[in-house]
Amino acid sequence: MLYELLYSLSPYFSPFNVFRYITFRTSLAAMTALVISLVIAPHAIQWLKKISMTQQIRDDGPKTHLSKAGTPTMGGIIIIAAVMSAMACWGNFRNVYVLVTVISLLGFGAIGFIDDYLKAVKKNPKGLRALYKFGAQLALALIIGVFLYVNPKDQYASVLSIPFFKRWLFELGIFYIPFSIFVIVGSSNAVNLTDGIDGLAIGLVAIAALANGALVYISGNVQFARYLQVLYLPGTGELTVFCGALLGASLGFLWYNSYPAEVFMGDVGSLSLGGSLGTLAVVTKHELVLAVVGGIFVIETISVLLQVASFKLTGNRIFRMAPIHHHFELKGWSEPKVIVRFWIAGIILALFSLATLKLR
Repeated sequence: MLYELLYSLSPYFSPFNVFRYITFRTSLAAMTALVISLVIAPHAIQWLKKISMTQQIRDDGPKTHLSKAGTPTMGGIIIIAAVMSAMACWGNFRNVYVLVTVISLLGFGAIGFIDDYLKAVKKNPKGLRALYKFGAQLALALIIGVFLYVNPKDQYASVLSIPFFKRWLFELGIFYIPFSIFVIVGSSNAVNLTDGIDGLAIGLVAIAALANGALVYISGNVQFARYLQVLYLPGTGELTVFCGALLGASLGFLWYNSYPAEVFMGDVGSLSLGGSLGTLAVVTKHELVLAVVGGIFVIETISVLLQVASFKLTGNRIFRMAPIHHHFELKGWSEPKVIVRFWIAGIILALFSLATLKLR
């Protein structure tokens, strides 16, 4: 890792001592990921076009989306490459929480990659069979959940923290493992469902990455944690660097994914990003705060569940189309209007989630 090399030179050149600070490395990680994603994206887009890795558009969706057919997909590899490159430079892979989060990013990304490959190259519209896709997600989340549960360095391994209440800590015991699986897999699929219009999901991920960066930094800093009366979790502060890399990569990808999109992230992007956000929440005991930070992701998921349940039980649909962003499109909102308004709501929810730190 580049930062370790530079920091090791600090006894000989004192300015290199700055690399010990998480905030400085987080800024560098964000800028590195941003530049890398901006630089490699045009080449990746051309390569995806060359190998015919293009998006298939649903016939029953908004008619305005039909023009998107042929747009390259699987652009999530750009995000993952940018994040990993930034972490290789400025992250601390000796930190167990960093390793777990990176494994989540790569693991869920691999599941999404296989799904995208089957859809685009093998022309299988259903992609990876639901049993295998969901089963692989559960297995990966189970590994992460069990590892965190048995982690001897975490005295709050099986504790559920309740926002707004400083003393409301619930010991879930062994039941924390299925709870953590629910959070990680649910987060992964929530981002996947939200990724339906240009720039919507990746913009919300950038907002969530920024808010999570503040949350994990506070949890890993003993002074801030004590002052705000949140759980102090030694070592989790290093995840701030990961959040910075995620923010930079997301903004770089948004440059090409904004309306009208030149590339879609595909499942390789949405599953990996959602899985990472869920893992961050589990590691830092902010599972319930994640539901606020990613409130739009939650609403999108609930809209699908309600739509399916209503149709099966009554034969009627609640929304014109689900996920709910399509409902507003069919009501006449332009795609950019839906995106920006959902982003505004995401920012408000992120700010509210940060307010929970003080209201205790």
